[in-house]
Amino acid sequence: MKVLPSLMCMNLNRFSEQIKYLNNVVDGYHIDIMDGHYVRNMTLSPWFIEQLQEVSEAPIDAHLMVTNPSEYVDELLDLDVESISIHAELLNGQAFRINQKIKKQGKRLGVVLNPESSIETIKDYIHHIDVITVMTVDPGFAGQPFIEESLTKIHLLNEYKIKNNLLYEIQVDGSCNKNTYRSLAEAGADSFIVGTSGLFGLDEDISKAFEKMKIQMGSEI
Repeated sequence: MKVLPSLMCMNLNRFSEQIKYLNNVVDGYHIDIMDGHYVRNMTLSPWFIEQLQEVSEAPIDAHLMVTNPSEYVDELLDLDVESISIHAELLNGQAFRINQKIKKQGKRLGVVLNPESSIETIKDYIHHIDVITVMTVDPGFAGQPFIEESLTKIHLLNEYKIKNNLLYEIQVDGSCNKNTYRSLAEAGADSFIVGTSGLFGLDEDISKAFEKMKIQMGSEI
């Protein structure tokens, strides 16, 4: 199971300390970019990615929670991020064009499904998608309760992938922690985006927090 910390949940006052440790143990970083319009909150930005890349070579998944995602794609490709994840409702109407642009640079197209978003909305281009992120909370704010109905969507995505010999990775964003690891894995999740409840809130010492996360994850899956 792949693990990507959501850096909007980290203690930015201890940025250097936490990143120095995490660089050696994680599969990549999840960076939420919000514009205050698509969601009310505002968090990290492409500038933050530049700062991160000065101290890390880990792959970056940029999650665009912005009204006009196409305006960010070129900048993120210039920053050499590994994958660019866009909400289906914002991608539809330009999915094939953006996919071609991303794939031309050898990067991965990610699509994000909100709790209410149907798999049917991405069926026409699902064979082009590299990462499907299933939101198990409403987008925009950390610390929300887990939406149980998301498990059905993960199961259906996994079933569809196997049936059609597709290769997309199923990634889960929201409330990935000791209470949900088992059910998410059994539904077919491939990777967890961990935030406050799954990693950063487990201990002030990031090394101890990560070890606690591994124990909790291992005991469940």
